[in-house]
Amino acid sequence: MKKKIYITLAIALVLMIITWYFAGDESREVQYLKVPVKYGLFEVSVFTTGELEARNSENINGPENLRSIQIWGDIKINELIPEGTIVDSGDFVASLDQTEVVSKLKDLETELEKLESQYTKTMLDTSLNLRNTRDELVNLQFAMEEAQITVDQSKFEPPATQRQAKITKDKAERAYSQAVENYVLKYEKAKAEMQEVSATLEQARRKKQRMLEILGTFRVFAPKPGMIIYKRDWRGRKTQTGSTISPWDNVVAQLPDLSKMISKTYVNEIDISKVRTGQPVVISIDAFPDREYTGTVDDVANIGQQNQGSDAKVFEVLISVNESDSIMRPSMTTKNEIVTASFNDVLFVPLEAIHSNDTLTYVFMDQGMHTIKKEVKVGQSNENEIIIEHGLSAGQEVYLSIPENADDLTIYPIEN
Repeated sequence: MKKKIYITLAIALVLMIITWYFAGDESREVQYLKVPVKYGLFEVSVFTTGELEARNSENINGPENLRSIQIWGDIKINELIPEGTIVDSGDFVASLDQTEVVSKLKDLETELEKLESQYTKTMLDTSLNLRNTRDELVNLQFAMEEAQITVDQSKFEPPATQRQAKITKDKAERAYSQAVENYVLKYEKAKAEMQEVSATLEQARRKKQRMLEILGTFRVFAPKPGMIIYKRDWRGRKTQTGSTISPWDNVVAQLPDLSKMISKTYVNEIDISKVRTGQPVVISIDAFPDREYTGTVDDVANIGQQNQGSDAKVFEVLISVNESDSIMRPSMTTKNEIVTASFNDVLFVPLEAIHSNDTLTYVFMDQGMHTIKKEVKVGQSNENEIIIEHGLSAGQEVYLSIPENADDLTIYPIEN
């Protein structure tokens, strides 16, 4: 029982000590954090997140001239090797769905069989017709010779008989002449028909050969050594296994030149007016934060685009990376510090030290034994600090927070 009483008294004593400590804390002087006014180089930067890309890439193309064999739809990629794979020249890259081409090839082979049969039939019919016409010419020539013999033998016959023989001979000669002309026309017609059938057959054969050649390109191989990178469409989606290519855009993958890289980034519409080509950039890669590179703004888009998942507009900015490093890979995420302005030999303080009312901008600082409000004129700022154009000197200290009696402090104007 006594033990419980002692414990209760001890707890009460501890509570009294804690209450006394915090009640007395109000009487102690509050300490405020102060920072010195800095002097030197001041940079204004725009910070963005980007993605590495190769400046130059060679496309690995799928089948070409698909439209020449009436392939108008998209072709599915059945297999595509993983992105980042190192390949040598001639290595397998992808295979495409051959279904539509194989179907068209079977239809063409059936049509080709019909055309070959038609060619043979036309050739036989032509040969038969021309042979019959030649036989007819021979018979007409014999008839003409017989008529001539009859004329020769009718010299001693009456005039009427001679006249009849002469008419028969003229008819035979005219029939033979007409038959010769008809034969020439039939021959030319037969020749034209054979040429037409032959041309149609040859065209179908060439189409089949072209189709076989195109079908052979449905297995895609690397044109040279390099690293496989998936191509992105206009929506930013990667072309991969299960994707499609079209007859108008048959790129399956890409081989980037990793010796020259760029960082593609997007700047919001608020900051884009600060960004210009030629501005220096400090670049770091998220995967290797201990490494830092330099770059230059190469291109700034004139027209903005909708930022996905937001109503804000962004502008594409391309940054060239000055250095080359074997660790750099396309699609790596980068942090880019675009230096939009640089000022030498200026004063600056943290943004937290600057305060303002409707008409004045000021800082809190000590003057002698008192804390005062000191009016200042500020210039450009970056994410953390702001330039002091007038009102302070290098080495002076300013408060980072507002003192308790801030409303009662006197504002000291800028000295002329």
